[in-house]
Amino acid sequence: MKYQLGDFVRFVDENLEGYVTRIISADMIGVTGADDFEIPVPVNKVTSVHGHKTAGQDAGDSKAVSTIPDELFKDKGIYLAVVTDQKTAAVAHFYLVNQTSYQLLITLSSLKDQVNKGEFAGIVAPASYQKIYSAPMADLQIWPQLTFQILYHTTQNKKVNAPLVITEKFKAKDFAGTKKPVPMLNENGWLIRLDEDDLVIDTEKLKESFFKPADEKRLVDKPTSEVDLHIETLRDDHHFMSSATILNLQLDHFKKALEAAIVHQLPEITFIHGTGNGILKHEIHKLLGKNNKIQTFMDARKEKFGYGATKVILK
Repeated sequence: MKYQLGDFVRFVDENLEGYVTRIISADMIGVTGADDFEIPVPVNKVTSVHGHKTAGQDAGDSKAVSTIPDELFKDKGIYLAVVTDQKTAAVAHFYLVNQTSYQLLITLSSLKDQVNKGEFAGIVAPASYQKIYSAPMADLQIWPQLTFQILYHTTQNKKVNAPLVITEKFKAKDFAGTKKPVPMLNENGWLIRLDEDDLVIDTEKLKESFFKPADEKRLVDKPTSEVDLHIETLRDDHHFMSSATILNLQLDHFKKALEAAIVHQLPEITFIHGTGNGILKHEIHKLLGKNNKIQTFMDARKEKFGYGATKVILK
């Protein structure tokens, strides 16, 4: 198989082009074009487009290894970074980010349907990164179980670290947090620390928590007068989620904002829900109709929002 996820290809017999977003078999791939529609196509019916750099190529594996002063030698800092492809969000790339001063010998294997498969083997130089795996975003819920094995190596006079063996079965909730800048990649993604520091328990703080008043007041931030419920403004990882999960998150955000508006005694608040299929608007109106703190609600200014927002007048 000469193609990888994220490669840009052009169809031989048709005026179509796009990115490889699925490896179906040794002879068949899925290609997604500008319309975000994935087309199965035999590998002999597409060709690579020169001038397009394969997503995720790195500059770390050619980095020379040099002697590092003891005071600057870093023992910790190994991360797995999951980053969506720069050109097609339908593909996720996995990077091993090595911020330590060790050379890391890496193997990655996958397990799916009782079948083990070696996915990557190689060396990641100190202070560098390496792409080690790619997967279609649409298949997140059925990604295989991944096992990382990491050996430390240095020619300097340093202790021998025990190898790391980490097995992960990723789910959508693992990417629920906000994307963060990935060191060295100059991209945002989800960072997972693989060499976590040993847990140190602060006994004084632990004792303080035992005597914390149970009736301590929960502070509620004052909401803005307009609350946008579009999922892309609420979560960076919405493309991982089902429509049901998205609706629940939007409704949860609506409930919290409404509660805060009531607590702060706002006279009114506007919820921007969009038009879409109308389900979110219907559920919001149903909840507003049952709330005895609501005086009335109506479509917000149509010249500004169309029919995509609801204005709520509080008692």
